[in-house]
Amino acid sequence: MAEKFVYMDNAATKKIYPETLEYMCDVLKNNYGNPSTLYKTGRESKKIIVSAREKIASLLNCKPNEIYFTSGGTESDNWAIKGAAYANQKKGRHIITTKFEHPAVTAALKALEKEGFSVTYLDVYENGVIKLEDLENAVREDTILIAIIYINNEIGTIQPIKEAAEIAKKHNIVFFTDAVQAVGNILIDLEDLGVNMLAFSGHKFGAPKGIGALYIKSGTILKNLIDGGGQERKKRGGTESVASIAALANALEISVSHLKDGHRVERVRKLRDRLIDSILTQIPETRLNGDRDNRIYSNVNVAINYIEGESLILLLDMAGIAASTGSACSTDSLEPSHVLLAIGLPHEIAHGSLRLTLSFDTTDEDVDYVLEKLPPIVDKLREMSPLYNRPSLN
Repeated sequence: MAEKFVYMDNAATKKIYPETLEYMCDVLKNNYGNPSTLYKTGRESKKIIVSAREKIASLLNCKPNEIYFTSGGTESDNWAIKGAAYANQKKGRHIITTKFEHPAVTAALKALEKEGFSVTYLDVYENGVIKLEDLENAVREDTILIAIIYINNEIGTIQPIKEAAEIAKKHNIVFFTDAVQAVGNILIDLEDLGVNMLAFSGHKFGAPKGIGALYIKSGTILKNLIDGGGQERKKRGGTESVASIAALANALEISVSHLKDGHRVERVRKLRDRLIDSILTQIPETRLNGDRDNRIYSNVNVAINYIEGESLILLLDMAGIAASTGSACSTDSLEPSHVLLAIGLPHEIAHGSLRLTLSFDTTDEDVDYVLEKLPPIVDKLREMSPLYNRPSLN
């Protein structure tokens, strides 16, 4: 049995806040009425939804009627991309995105390509950041949508979303950002950001799984993805999960209050930097993936030569450390990370990536434990590699 348990996969999902769980359970118990009904119990449930929408809007600085609740990031991504593409296809059928979007975005775009839409995939370079001039040069007369991830889910690099949205606005193009790794993890002002649509998911910042939202700026035309009984102002059918919506707003409020405490963020950043520096120093032939500074304060993603990422994760798990090789949404794939390939890593190195993502709960002792267990595990795996310390043929 492992000596202790250290959770280092917060980009995959975060623990639900105790306060949020308590509030959610209270709503489940006492506000079980269908919010579409007219009697008192239903009206009380409706009030909770209205209050949650208003709270989220105030935290993100937008209008309440611009927030639409969904089942999470994947639905929000699909709705934004397909809804905008179908609504604007008479103007054109060209879309611009990046080479390292989340699988929910790339899968939606691949489906549109099969229907005759054309997609340009922007390079993200070694530092994991797009160049705005590339975006400007990719714009065509028939471009109807630009979709760029806010914070990459694997390597944590932050894209210049505000500047990219300005380019889109200049050319009268709808702009969407998958902000699943951003909302609740950095402060966001939608009025200042200037995007048409923004997706987020509750389980990335302390709410339960299965609840998220799509911000749709007033005036943005979007086809429905899910038709039904007229919920969400006839834009997204399905009986609302009242307790989950309440929890979403509650968790976001807690997260924003934590983010406004600069000491919390700086503490995690220092832990992240210590992890990065120690791994690169203690383990030979490793490299940091993505820009060192232009990344979220909680992300560590390193390439470790001569190992298989899956084996590393299993051995870390046996030691009581939860980590990942990349996106939790693609762990069943045997292919190397498309994100790491996009920043220029060869296949054999991309297979050996390690992602460690911290939270405000991460301690110095957690980092110490990882740094104690990781090097000998890497040594063990490298001893089994036919490539490590292979003699020169010359």
